[in-house]
Amino acid sequence: MGKTVLVTGAARQLSGRFVRHLRADPGVDRVIGVDSRSPAHPLGGAEFVRADIRQPSIVTVLAEHAVDTVVHLDVHGTPGPGGGGRAAVKEVNVLGTLQLLGACQKVPGLRAVVVKSSTQIYGTAARDPAVFTETTRLRAPAGGGFPQDVVEIEGYVRGFARRCPDVRVTVLRCAHVLGPGADSRLAAYFRLPVLPTVLGYDPRLQFAHEDDVLDVLARAVREPGGPDAIDPGVYNVAGDGVLLLSQAARRLGRPTLPVARPFAPWVGSAFGALGLRGVSAEQLTSLVHGRVVRTARLREAMGGPLAYTTAETFAAFAAVHGPGLLPPEGVAGAVDRIEEVLRRG
Repeated sequence: MGKTVLVTGAARQLSGRFVRHLRADPGVDRVIGVDSRSPAHPLGGAEFVRADIRQPSIVTVLAEHAVDTVVHLDVHGTPGPGGGGRAAVKEVNVLGTLQLLGACQKVPGLRAVVVKSSTQIYGTAARDPAVFTETTRLRAPAGGGFPQDVVEIEGYVRGFARRCPDVRVTVLRCAHVLGPGADSRLAAYFRLPVLPTVLGYDPRLQFAHEDDVLDVLARAVREPGGPDAIDPGVYNVAGDGVLLLSQAARRLGRPTLPVARPFAPWVGSAFGALGLRGVSAEQLTSLVHGRVVRTARLREAMGGPLAYTTAETFAAFAAVHGPGLLPPEGVAGAVDRIEEVLRRG
């Protein structure tokens, strides 16, 4: 007997792709996409229900469609197509997750819940570990914002798992999701003609390709122990390897605009107020130290690494959204010459 899967955030680009991805899975009978807005993209024949996960009516949606698997993808650091400020984003992330999990708890026959989380849960600070693992002790990230949302979301998920031990719960902590069609906050940042950076800092970045995220989500939906499935649990999801922000800028051909750290939040807020998506006080603050996660647990569960490394993921993004104002080869050559002069000096 096949599954009936409900996917939240169907109006988002990645969620819409996942709905279509599930439609091709022979182990899935029905897919229901849910969002408070109608999607602008096709859902591949899947059913769509216009509903707000923050409202108690989500219980009715789950029950009426006899949903046995919930995939919660409506967790984001930026507003959806309808806009809204930081308060609106937090309400969808935190209150929406709380209401959804409460609804899941009331629905008989529910067998699995999959939540797309973020590696931003680990925060970013000077004294953080060089590499984070799934067992790293979590602490409240400085500055709040989206990382704090993720901490609260996962807290609710752990509480749900304790109350509903018969439901399989999988949490996927994804690195920055990139790819040709990515609509993440960092994707918007890299599409800017000039990249604001924090003077004196060159953060380490990891990326997860959209296609890899879809694959891991699909594996989490399948029955544990079966082919191409992963067991319930918490997994870091990121491509192998690391890129420095300076390397990413060079590969895109984007000039950078270094900002002294004390002024970075102010500059980020000013750019954000001008409507430049991808620039905010929170975004610039996150580009100070960066973060790197270990993916050994996911690699073991999948029997190997993700299809795309961090560098290959960024190359796929750059192939569509580059080059920028400057030829990448020229930028790389100029930077290399400057580095050579500094070494000799």
